[in-house]
Amino acid sequence: MTAFYDPGEAAPPAERAAREAAALRALVAHAVANAPAARRLFERAGVDPSSIRERGDLAALPITRKEDLPELQRAEPPLGGWQGMPIEQYRYLFLSPGPIMEPAAGPGYWRTARAFFAAGFRAGDIVLNTFAYHLTPAGHMGDDGVHPLGGIVIPGGVGNTETQARLLEQAGVTGFFGIPSFLVAILEKAEELGIGRERRRLSRALVSGEMFPESLRARLRDEFGVEAYQAYLTADLGLVAFECAVRQGMHIADDILVEVVDLETGRPVPEGEVGQVVATAIGAPAYPLIRFGTGDLSVVSHAPCPCGRTSSRLVRMAGRVGDAVKVRGLFVHAKEADGVVAEFPAVARYRLVVTRKGHQDILTCEIETRGPVDEQALAARLRDVLKLRVDAVVVVPPGTFPERYKRLDDRRVWS
Repeated sequence: MTAFYDPGEAAPPAERAAREAAALRALVAHAVANAPAARRLFERAGVDPSSIRERGDLAALPITRKEDLPELQRAEPPLGGWQGMPIEQYRYLFLSPGPIMEPAAGPGYWRTARAFFAAGFRAGDIVLNTFAYHLTPAGHMGDDGVHPLGGIVIPGGVGNTETQARLLEQAGVTGFFGIPSFLVAILEKAEELGIGRERRRLSRALVSGEMFPESLRARLRDEFGVEAYQAYLTADLGLVAFECAVRQGMHIADDILVEVVDLETGRPVPEGEVGQVVATAIGAPAYPLIRFGTGDLSVVSHAPCPCGRTSSRLVRMAGRVGDAVKVRGLFVHAKEADGVVAEFPAVARYRLVVTRKGHQDILTCEIETRGPVDEQALAARLRDVLKLRVDAVVVVPPGTFPERYKRLDDRRVWS
């Protein structure tokens, strides 16, 4: 057994199931009473909301896909009818790539403290938070988890690698929150600046936003002395799952209901098979998403964990379904890139290619042209819209792309 942020994390399975079912019933009643989109969901499916009593009953409802949200929100701004309370009661509205709006209510909204606690963060920790605070909620998710534990946050945000590397020594940073590849970049820069392990207090990290191969975890531990834990966070749902000290998969958070479902039928797959992560926000009545398809693929395990937590675990993230690819912690959508490329009539066809160099994502835009193209201008516009740096725009000969090709081509290989 180990320490828990909430003793309920070790509840017996029967107690856990009863608690989950009660929260689900309350969430459905609240959503139908307050969110027009939830009422329409039940009406279209011909399902009586009172018939949703436990997890298995959810299979009668359709899945609302993440890629559906932009259209729903355009038709019924700002949240597509999913707001669970009057709009003036929210504290934040964010705009993530898609574009997709996400709300936030009061303190603890993203429920991230248990993930930081499981990763060993405690009172007095000085945490460098390198997620963005601008428009997207990721940076605030870190603050929302560190502050309840009594920690101090340095809002580093993205970029400024040298400045953030110097902060490791200057501020006595003990913890890190961000994407793992940026943690490596900061530590490498610190080494270049002569800030070696003996001059750093940084010992642990909570990482999210991109794939986290075991080879990278091992490098952080062996070369830099940093024990890294992984969390599964989404802008729509907050904390979905997190690693404990055992680090044999990510425990599904107690305040969210997760199904791993077949891509065709939408029904739960057997334990050990790959399916889409579908979530119902039983702990978030302010944004009461029901059967929300994240687009992430994973594998679930119900086996007991040596740490003593009794929740199921997502033991492997297996990529994405749909037209979005996550690069450096942000989603890239083909539809957004289409709009940018349309501004450059001399571009006949394009392809965004994602590769990996070391532990860094590389985003390249390949273009077939019918005339001169200002490649720097195209790269700048893509950055403006996608919120990501395009490392290169490369002109390729006409006919390079096959008749059918992916406009978002993810060529990364994960060890």
